[in-house]
Amino acid sequence: MSDQEIYGSCLCGQIAYALSSHLGIFQYCHCSRCRKFTGSAMASNLLATPKAFRWLRGADKVGTYQLETAKHFATAFCKRCGSSMPWFAQTGKVVVVPAGSLDSDPGVRPSQNIFCASDAAWYVEPGELPMHDELPLKQP
Repeated sequence: MSDQEIYGSCLCGQIAYALSSHLGIFQYCHCSRCRKFTGSAMASNLLATPKAFRWLRGADKVGTYQLETAKHFATAFCKRCGSSMPWFAQTGKVVVVPAGSLDSDPGVRPSQNIFCASDAAWYVEPGELPMHDELPLKQP
């Protein structure tokens, strides 16, 4: 990663954060917890150390939820717009950054899929679907 910080924010703009570095781990997680939290087939997560992460504004607007039965999983979100926000793993050793909240290129690309045995029954590989640059005029 370069010496430049990476920035991210929520949809309404009340929360913003910066990363001074990351661990080079960018992965898609298909576990049922990530699917529930994101409302999608998977979560796209970048990992960083707590030392490399800082809130720029709106830390008081971040809501969190820690699932008591989980060893590592938690969630964080903007209390106003609901956007997924970075969260500290329950171990406190890693910050999980939802890649969709990034405003700048982290300089690393996803390298693996994890918990694929938990894929949603309806999941289809994105490359198998038609691609459109914008919303098509006629829906299938």
